[in-house]
Amino acid sequence: MFSPAAVVASCVGFVLIGVLQALYGPAIPALREEFGLSPSAAGLGLSAHFVGGVGGVLLFDRWFGAIGNRRILGASYLLMAVGAAGFALAPRWPLALAAALLAGLGFGGIDYGLNQLFAVGFGHRSTAMLNILNAHFGVGAILGPALIGAVGAAHYPAVFLVFALVNLPLLLCLKGVRDRAPQPSEGAYDSGGVLGRSLASVLGVFVALYVLHVGIEAGVGGWEPTHLETVGYGAGAAATATSVYWLMMTVGRFLVAPIALRHSPQAIITVSCAGMTVCLMLASISELAPYAYAGVGLFIAPIFPTGLPWLHRAAPRARRAGALVIAASMVGGVVAGPALGKAIEWSGVEAVPLLLGGVSALCLAATLWLIRSTRSHSQ
Repeated sequence: MFSPAAVVASCVGFVLIGVLQALYGPAIPALREEFGLSPSAAGLGLSAHFVGGVGGVLLFDRWFGAIGNRRILGASYLLMAVGAAGFALAPRWPLALAAALLAGLGFGGIDYGLNQLFAVGFGHRSTAMLNILNAHFGVGAILGPALIGAVGAAHYPAVFLVFALVNLPLLLCLKGVRDRAPQPSEGAYDSGGVLGRSLASVLGVFVALYVLHVGIEAGVGGWEPTHLETVGYGAGAAATATSVYWLMMTVGRFLVAPIALRHSPQAIITVSCAGMTVCLMLASISELAPYAYAGVGLFIAPIFPTGLPWLHRAAPRARRAGALVIAASMVGGVVAGPALGKAIEWSGVEAVPLLLGGVSALCLAATLWLIRSTRSHSQ
């Protein structure tokens, strides 16, 4: 599916989408001042980005197989570049939101497209390669806020413009991408699978697993600083611990790549969900909380990329399955904030790790159900 240069370019592309997603938050102070926005209105920039992301996933899926992969990926990079430039130069907030939506369309196309192609394009190495690919997203998510911090939030337009320009050279590397994806019989997993009602159930539980685990990912990222401050840590220590959480998520994906060559996706995700649940429970002990949250980042890291090859094995002919779970993961990130906020209103901030631990236990239950269900149909 990919030449060596195209693999490197794809990893750079994932660094860029990680940067893009992480730029909106640090730019909020400058956006509020420039456009006279309330905090909630300024936060709509990231919401528009995610709405565009879901649209990009669905559009890529609709055109997948009908239009060559190079053409769709190229269009996605161009949409990201044009949207980022438009966000930087927009004279009014509605135009900036429209530009963020446009950039999100490209973001979703790259996110889904490369995940889909890596899931079927590397044979038995697909799980390892997906973890490496998604680890580069984490690299970008760490770099984004660092860039805004280095130049100052007031100079966010320059950062978005540079981001737009950096997208363009990647278009030259698309000739190394195979224009047609292999069919299920050509890929790593060419047997087994589930059918009929069982297929619908398996897809539904996969969607639930993705929604729930991304909800945990966003929940920890959003509420860890508040929880740590509530139980007695200083603001600086809480912010540092949260950065370590995101760093561990990136490190975890690099670490699991060689493990994925020797162990099945099912085994890796089971261990990940169990470890994540234990760490979240330990995070309710104030003395252990910062270290436990770092453990959550390490254990949650492989779930998103490792689940995709397992999904392709369980449902090799369900063409829309990958789009469904990736779009669901984005919805999970959007819904997590308000849902967790409501739960915290009646339980208190101290209960954050226990609430998330309960959700993590549901992830483990979903994983065990999927193992039993897909195994029974592939034997």
